[in-house]
Amino acid sequence: MSEINISQPQISPIQKASQSRYQQWRLIKDWLAAYGVAIGGLGVIFAIVLIFFYLLYVVFPLFISAEATAFKEYPVPAQAQGKTLLLATEEQNEVAVRFTDQGKAIFFAVATGKVLLTESLTLPEETQITSFAQGTPAKGVVAYGLSNGSMIIAKHEYKITYPNDKRLITPFISYPLGKEPLILDKKEKPLVNIALRLDEEVSTLVAKTADNRIVLISFEKQESLFGDNELERTDAVLDLPASNIKHLLIDKEQRSLYLASEKGRLSFFNIVNKNKPELWQHLNVVNEGEKITALAFLNGDLSLLVGDSSGLLAQWSMVRDAQNRPALQKLRSFKVSDSAVVGINAEQRRKGFMAIDAKGKVGIYHSTAERQLIEEQVSESLPLAVTLSPRANHFLVETTDNKLHVWKVDNEHPDISLKSIWQEVWYESYPKPDYIWQSSSSSNDFEPKMSLTPLVFGTLKAAFYTMLVATPLALMGAIYTAYFMSPAMRLYVKPGIEMMGALPTVILGFLAGLWLAPFFEAHLTGIFALLMIVPLSVMIFAYAWQHLPEHIRHKIPEGWYAAILIPVILLASWLSFVLNAPIEDLFFNGNLQIWLSDSFGISYDQRNSLIVGVAMGVAVIPTIFSIAEDAIFSVPKHLTVGSLALGATPWQTMSRVVLLTASPGIFSAIMIGFGRAVGETMIVLMATGNTPIMDMSVFQGMRTLAANIAVEMPESEVDSTHYRVLFLAALVLFMFTFVFNTLAELIRQNLREKYSSL
Repeated sequence: MSEINISQPQISPIQKASQSRYQQWRLIKDWLAAYGVAIGGLGVIFAIVLIFFYLLYVVFPLFISAEATAFKEYPVPAQAQGKTLLLATEEQNEVAVRFTDQGKAIFFAVATGKVLLTESLTLPEETQITSFAQGTPAKGVVAYGLSNGSMIIAKHEYKITYPNDKRLITPFISYPLGKEPLILDKKEKPLVNIALRLDEEVSTLVAKTADNRIVLISFEKQESLFGDNELERTDAVLDLPASNIKHLLIDKEQRSLYLASEKGRLSFFNIVNKNKPELWQHLNVVNEGEKITALAFLNGDLSLLVGDSSGLLAQWSMVRDAQNRPALQKLRSFKVSDSAVVGINAEQRRKGFMAIDAKGKVGIYHSTAERQLIEEQVSESLPLAVTLSPRANHFLVETTDNKLHVWKVDNEHPDISLKSIWQEVWYESYPKPDYIWQSSSSSNDFEPKMSLTPLVFGTLKAAFYTMLVATPLALMGAIYTAYFMSPAMRLYVKPGIEMMGALPTVILGFLAGLWLAPFFEAHLTGIFALLMIVPLSVMIFAYAWQHLPEHIRHKIPEGWYAAILIPVILLASWLSFVLNAPIEDLFFNGNLQIWLSDSFGISYDQRNSLIVGVAMGVAVIPTIFSIAEDAIFSVPKHLTVGSLALGATPWQTMSRVVLLTASPGIFSAIMIGFGRAVGETMIVLMATGNTPIMDMSVFQGMRTLAANIAVEMPESEVDSTHYRVLFLAALVLFMFTFVFNTLAELIRQNLREKYSSL
């Protein structure tokens, strides 16, 4: 046999040069693409890490420990003017005042102790000071009880001017009810204990007299015919043995009066009707054998702070009892030391307070967070008087060695702790501990409630109902489209569903809130009927279809059967809503919502989890469907063909070969859809009532982390506690999605390795 020579085509030098340049350019493009992808990936990772550390940077100050540092120490100003009854400072911590037992008000510079002004209160001749009390600390009102049964009321005030662009604070004394003493006791007995509250319209004064009577006097402004303001006086005497009473307190609303004995017996009076005070409660507020050594209101006057001789400080707050009457309930307690608590100063703008024991140990606490923030030994000498500044950033302590100690306090975020964020907290006026998110109020006395637990619960609840709606529909649709549907029909169905993903979520939220929610409320019975009538109609139609003559059935090409189900589903849906009213009349007395409430105590909120599940399901279905459909469609054909060739039915092939092989992609689709549901903002924001409640009912709303951030971030003050807690919520959402997606990726990789051999 002769050899056949096949000659290679000759390539010219020009062609070789052209191919060489092409190969070089191709290598350059490959190199650029490889490095571009690498740089882009690293950039994404860097951006995510940067976001994480920025969130951490904003959140970190919430958990920085508070600090107190000694600032100044000097002799008590004007010691010769008498013993200190009260220390107080103005807001800027530049000027302080010392009220003495000689009726003097001594204003001095906080930084140096230099006396700025000394005011003497005008006392009637031949009268002595027998008692002293402070009104509302924020208003600067004080009162002296006198030996003739009268009371003189004064107010320390500060005028701020800016001569030569420099702040100048000028202190002075004013007299809200006049310079002349007010006669409280008509029997002119000495006032041995007093309390007062002043308001623009009403003022309430209470005193214990030397003969052990409790007198209650109120002054109410009345406008006369000539436009003048006159004070209308009301007198009452409490029917209560007063020999053991050592402490008197009136709340800021002038509705409640508290009388306490040294041994811990507390009496609570309702004084709404000043003519007839009503005793509502008697109780013991200290342990057996202990004594009340300090008593004060927490900011807002809804809670009492009771310090005892054992060094324990307890918070008692007003809670509605079984008869819906306010009653004192012990919420929490703090162990200050082993020595008696001799002084309590509440913050004027937060729910914090300062306590000092008999040995000069100062502790600063926050009631809601249940935290001890600061503990310092101010002096070896015993304390005589103590005050906390209005902004709670300074405190002054006078000790028995005639020294005044000034301390600075750095305590920016006392109301945040792990307990206040994640655990149940017993808030003021609440019947029991609970998880509450309520970050702001119009009142400065408001107790911030910043539990993230109901927000996390709401986030998971919204995602749960979304996935409950979206997952079955998306996966079943993906299976049918990828495996059973005709390729020609798939060309229309798959892009059509994927185009749904391009719908702006704000539009879906708008439609859900303004159209879908009222529609569901009006046709709730029809919605539940639809869940039964549509599947039943499809099964009946399928059964009937199987019994049609073959020449009719074969007119529908294989893979197009889904098209003929469309009118069946539409007709069944229409029938469900037509039957809405008859079913309600027949089974639910004409109204399903009222029937649920009366029969099971289930209330119906128009914007609820059902609306969120449907609306967010529409947004999530395209994502899950597209990824799952691609995973199923990408299963190698030789696996399905081989399974069918071995005698397996199409459904057996689908369930035992295709789904197992595509399981990593299907799992990824579900996880990406879940992540989309967790992070969704606008739909949840517009389709729910945004109520941060912990109720798994499908008829109740929720508030999610993302929606809460969107709602409250524009209203929060930069660097405030509220602002940082919102960033903490963002960090929690970030960490949640990161951890969940990491676990999902590990599971996906495990599934890929497990079924890669198929």
